Amino acid sequence: MTTDFSKNAEERPDPLLAEVKGTIPSWLQGTLLRNGPGIFSVGDTSYNHWFDGMAIMHSFAFKDGEVTHRSRFLRSDTYNANMSANRIVVSEMGTMAYPDPSKNFIVKAVTFLNHTVPDFTDNGGSNFIKYGNDFYATSETNYIRKIDPVTLETLDKVDYKKYLPVNMASCHPHYDKEGNSYNFGTSIAEKGKTKYVLFKVPAVSEKDKGKNAPALKNVEVVCAIPCHSLLTPSYYHSFGMTDNYFIFIEQPLKLDILRMATAYMRGVSWSSCLKFCPEEKTVIHLIDRKTGKEVETKYYTGAMIVYHHVNAFEDNGHVIFDVIAYNDNSLYDAFYLSKLKENDKLYDVTYSKPSYRRFALPVHSDKGIAVGEDIVTVKYTTASAVKEKEGKLLCQAEVLCEGFELPRINYDINGKRHRFVYGNCVEESALSLKITKFDTETKERIYWSEDNCWPSEPIFIPRPNGESEDDGVALTQVINTNPGQSNFILILDGRTFKEVARANVNTELHKDMHGCFIPQGDLSVVDM
Repeated sequence: MTTDFSKNAEERPDPLLAEVKGTIPSWLQGTLLRNGPGIFSVGDTSYNHWFDGMAIMHSFAFKDGEVTHRSRFLRSDTYNANMSANRIVVSEMGTMAYPDPSKNFIVKAVTFLNHTVPDFTDNGGSNFIKYGNDFYATSETNYIRKIDPVTLETLDKVDYKKYLPVNMASCHPHYDKEGNSYNFGTSIAEKGKTKYVLFKVPAVSEKDKGKNAPALKNVEVVCAIPCHSLLTPSYYHSFGMTDNYFIFIEQPLKLDILRMATAYMRGVSWSSCLKFCPEEKTVIHLIDRKTGKEVETKYYTGAMIVYHHVNAFEDNGHVIFDVIAYNDNSLYDAFYLSKLKENDKLYDVTYSKPSYRRFALPVHSDKGIAVGEDIVTVKYTTASAVKEKEGKLLCQAEVLCEGFELPRINYDINGKRHRFVYGNCVEESALSLKITKFDTETKERIYWSEDNCWPSEPIFIPRPNGESEDDGVALTQVINTNPGQSNFILILDGRTFKEVARANVNTELHKDMHGCFIPQGDLSVVDM
């Protein structure tokens, strides 16, 4: 079984009714949005890395037992510039774009200057974010693109820098019950300082309802964490949140800003300026939501790379947080298109298998506790926090399982103790053929797979007034490479992980990154 991940997608903006087999629960009413790269070559030019591809968005509207699909390319400035030139002219993280050799000196000089102080892409192909009542396609640059979540039309281009000083931002925000959004961005060398900025985008107020103004105009800075190094900030993809705390990991995967500024003239990509430093420690920042300040206790652990937080919660004076962690940066390298093309079998794509790790942070460290003592007191985890000189705590995680990625929980209990996590099995490769439900208490896993099928991350949708944490369904988009068979959306029972229904879609689906579910008639986001 093979599939060509470098093949350009085709959009289908007109609604297409899917063929449903089984019975979709009557309560499942809303739209599943998916986002990911879809165009990998323009004219005679091609991207180097799968993450660089120009975004294509998919929607699956669930209504009265039926499913309607549509897809559109994100009409970003990047898309328009590349298509107009019939070549890649806007650089991405893993692909540096150079002007047509036939262009004159002025064009080449302007291109050089634009890359010395780079104006990043607005190719938002990683996820969707909700700020206020608006939805945005996002990657991790300072640009996001407003979209219509029904038609998938591309709307306004929004620059974070007009509202707060951040050069890049996470594509995995958090949301509270009041409709406020929280996110992290990195401010590089602003007023001589580099810092990680935690900000809040308030829910739309009564006075702003009906106004066509970006919710970001009311953004509030919650806190700013100084970066340990002015010109080498850490890369991050997500963070954790509980009722009273935020968890931010400053990991030794770093962006070298000076090398990025000279990458164009050196003929290398910006991704070559991303360096893993295994000899350095990982710093864990715990921020009090009420005060906006870090707690007095300082935490660190060994070198690791985290892309996805699972969840975090509080228990008996501790903050417990779960992450998917790697021991090196080989995951990014595995998605270079040349490597994906080289391997005609899934398990030939080599990378470092991730582990599901649980950390326990005692919020307060008693000064009377002896150096070398583990001060974690919760009994259901073997995670430790050992006091060291100067009062710092060396944290060691409990590994709950391995080969697990793209974690999703019932977001209704985000910030509270969870039991079940849904995700992809990546034991042999980052390219997943199985999805799984993981029980964090019993450590049991149940699976869904089908021959020659590639499922996306499963998103859990809770049943209204459900009786348990896992009372609901898990949705996953499945690429079916069996000859003569359709791609489909799969609906699994959240408890048993058995198939409830599937909606066969007589059109192309594409490997994607992330997405969200929007309940019908409700603009709140279940999980992003």
